[in-house]
Amino acid sequence: MLETTIAAIRPPDESAMTAARELQGRLTKPAGSLGALEELSVRLAGLAGHCPPPLPEPAAVAIFAGDHGVHAQGVTPWPQEVTAQMIGNFLAGGAVVNAFARQAGASVTVVDVGVATPLPVAEPGGEAAGAPPARDAPRLVAANVRPGTRDLAVTAALTRDEARAAVETGIRVADELIDAGAGILLTGDMGIGNTTPAAALIAAFTGIDPAETTGRGTGVDDPTYARKVDVVRAALRRHAPDPADPLGVLAAVGGLEHAALAGLILGAAARRTPVLLDGVIAVAAALAAAAFAPHAVAAMVAGHRSAEPGATVALRRLGLEPLIDLGLRLGEGTGALLALPVVTGAVRVLREVATFDSAGVAEK
Repeated sequence: MLETTIAAIRPPDESAMTAARELQGRLTKPAGSLGALEELSVRLAGLAGHCPPPLPEPAAVAIFAGDHGVHAQGVTPWPQEVTAQMIGNFLAGGAVVNAFARQAGASVTVVDVGVATPLPVAEPGGEAAGAPPARDAPRLVAANVRPGTRDLAVTAALTRDEARAAVETGIRVADELIDAGAGILLTGDMGIGNTTPAAALIAAFTGIDPAETTGRGTGVDDPTYARKVDVVRAALRRHAPDPADPLGVLAAVGGLEHAALAGLILGAAARRTPVLLDGVIAVAAALAAAAFAPHAVAAMVAGHRSAEPGATVALRRLGLEPLIDLGLRLGEGTGALLALPVVTGAVRVLREVATFDSAGVAEK
């Protein structure tokens, strides 16, 4: 599945991009007045292969959840059980991602790709305190590859087969959501300790020192942060992952949710469907996806700039500019959901704004 998906990823359509740029120049506005939105619309036209591109709707958020053996190194003060507990919260509609998804009209799919503790019994779509009933209840997909990764500070986090299974889980989820009608996919994640493997992945794929790719995650104190940097640096020395071997990198220092998100991105790119990236977990996965298939970057839209420093490092390597910058570091898909109206607006301009000729407006 992985190889056939990679083979299906093609470069953006240059003729569609040229048509989009020409159309932008004829619309009733000064050329360039919509800034980054104009180039975004051009990129989306190139991905779709025609101008104007389709509206990116309906939107589907895929939250991949997994646990991490590196939790044993004390890189976070949060107990590992919170991963499973938050899945219950997602299914009950009580998390921030649920509130933002309701606002955006997006569906929420939660994928257990590697949670280590038993999931709480939760009624999917149940009503959280103060929250209106969801029109489309969040759903849970059981796709657990293994109950959490191994400790990357001691051994490889995953075997190559496990990493492949997680990537292919992401591809399957992308296909299922697109087959169900999704016009854009949004990345989400949940996993206590997952910013540590994210920092390791970003350092491995970019060659940047771990001190610049590692952040404070949920807000750790100075001693914990120093330990986290040391853990990432030691893991990279131990495993020496080769950035030309993305499956090997994911196996050595990645997480199951990172691998699955890479698969989601590859699956979306193969179907020429945009994927709106959330924070540092998503952009770490995006580096892996780009290593598998460089043209997959054409399907990526950077939703926001995470407060985690590794996110900026990864976005710079991918050549992506984030749409919003609000100092967010929650994950779940929250930043991507806030950026969704910006993406839709960029497409509506090409589809709905009159040209100077059609509106009878004089040009300068």
